[in-house]
Amino acid sequence: MNKILIIAHAPLAHALRQCALHVFPDCEQFVGAVDVQPNVSPDETLGSARIMLAQLGGGADIKGVLVLTDIFGATPCNVAQKLVDGVRSKLITGVNLPMLLRSVSYRHESLDALVTRAVAGGTQGVMQVAITAPQNQARRKHDQDQHDHQQ
Repeated sequence: MNKILIIAHAPLAHALRQCALHVFPDCEQFVGAVDVQPNVSPDETLGSARIMLAQLGGGADIKGVLVLTDIFGATPCNVAQKLVDGVRSKLITGVNLPMLLRSVSYRHESLDALVTRAVAGGTQGVMQVAITAPQNQARRKHDQDQHDHQQ
């Protein structure tokens, strides 16, 4: 089974973790979060991330660690890049809730398969939703004519 570590600007990491626990209450021991504070150095944040990773633990059943960050090139991602090795731990940036929920759902798969599922979940979770409620639809010409006399 894979562990998941979220590293993001405060308070996003813990908020995402809480959302995951709301949907999957049994995933508490598999999902960790590190909120990057504006007044904390990257080295201190890296130390906190290493501690959180150690708290997530190891064990014979651990396949790897998927690290999720919010923005490529920002401090959370830069810290995470120092944390992952690309073999037993992998990094995805651009985390969103669909990505996290997909990751938790498929944490039993291989780490490479989990990365693929997480990216797919993140991208498929972003879409434009059509507004179809009648009050938001344009009126047809003859509908307006019927009500003109009431104005």
